[in-house]
Amino acid sequence: MLDLIIKNGSCFIDGKLQKKDIGISKGKISHIEDTIKDTAKDTLKADQLTILPGCMDTQVHFREPGSTDTEDLNSGSKAAVAGGITGVFEMPNTNPPTANEKEFQKKLDLAKDRMFCNYAFYFGATPTNQAELSKLKNLEGCCGVKLFAGSSTGNLLVHKEEDIEKVFEHTSKVVSVHSEDEDILNKRKKLREKGNVLTHQVWRNEETAMSSTRRIVKIAKRLNKKAHILHVTTKEEVDFLSQHKGNITFEITPQHLTLYSPDCYQKLGTYAQMNPPIRDKSHYDRLWYAVRNNYNDTIGSDHAPHLKINKDKEYPNSPSGMPGVQTLLPVMLNHINDGKLKLDQLVKFLCENPVKIFGIKNKGYIKKDFDADFTIIDLNKKIEIKNENIESKCKWSPFNGYIFKGTPIATIINGEIKMKDGKILGNPTGKPIMFT
Repeated sequence: MLDLIIKNGSCFIDGKLQKKDIGISKGKISHIEDTIKDTAKDTLKADQLTILPGCMDTQVHFREPGSTDTEDLNSGSKAAVAGGITGVFEMPNTNPPTANEKEFQKKLDLAKDRMFCNYAFYFGATPTNQAELSKLKNLEGCCGVKLFAGSSTGNLLVHKEEDIEKVFEHTSKVVSVHSEDEDILNKRKKLREKGNVLTHQVWRNEETAMSSTRRIVKIAKRLNKKAHILHVTTKEEVDFLSQHKGNITFEITPQHLTLYSPDCYQKLGTYAQMNPPIRDKSHYDRLWYAVRNNYNDTIGSDHAPHLKINKDKEYPNSPSGMPGVQTLLPVMLNHINDGKLKLDQLVKFLCENPVKIFGIKNKGYIKKDFDADFTIIDLNKKIEIKNENIESKCKWSPFNGYIFKGTPIATIINGEIKMKDGKILGNPTGKPIMFT
């Protein structure tokens, strides 16, 4: 007897939608057939629904340890599952930072039996932890190394060129980079105006991002290492990175594809403040040009929640970052319905490319014997994003009041239905993501 059959769904298999039944046994895909005759303990009817491989968000900040009033691994994973996300890569800029083996193990222990989605953690780079970085090859649950070339939330920073070089030299993992130039940030700090959040993009300008990205690409290419540039925001970087593919990959966030300056700052104030910043429409247009041409490799939410009491502080005392793991899919499905990208592109950005870049085992595709992680969506259903429905402890979204067409209907993780029609089900049984 099977554990679960998903019946009559349009399944994304081998690059196209096919009407199939999917059988699940012991957390794995056991059958993919036109009609499954076997009996099962549970059946999910998926008529009129689209079955995608489990979608992964490869950039989230769940704030544990250190700021668990804002978010923790449990609440963040609930937000993920509510948004149709089956696996997350969580960031190391916590307090204390996840920058040694002891802290990494603590995070794995904190996640066990508390996270609803599957998970992997980044190991934080510091100017002095190269010895730790050289031992990461077979570290369970480690997706890569996170390098902050410019300061953002937390105290992880590696900004001197020789130190950045040492990080790349000493690791066999992908180095994912927050790419802003610390020296330029410090020089331009005086351009911030008290109470004027519009000056956030003036302070952290295009050259701040581009100067750092140029340096990262130069180092990675010289050492023949993999670099993944996170949350790319500028037209200059799009044009530059599209000519340096191969070992260099990059991410764009849903908010940089949906909001632009000055409108977002006028409407949201400090709630639109993030690093790197949301920029004007010429950058937004170029990011979409990248998406249309598949120049970017992933879309990650950069889920970085802060409590309203802190976001309400006067700029520049207000923190940078916004929640996004729960809204990533509704935002991007709405863009699909608007004709801005195709479903097969979204599957590449959220399923297939993360597998290729980071070497994830048994995920990203609907294939026999692969892990039974699925994101089930209704491309025609309209939803309104409301702050009160946000599972994150911060209880707000920059998209509050937006109506999106296309939404996740069910989230299946390791063969178990963990979200259905917006309701979180069962206990947290997420597992560490395995890497080749």
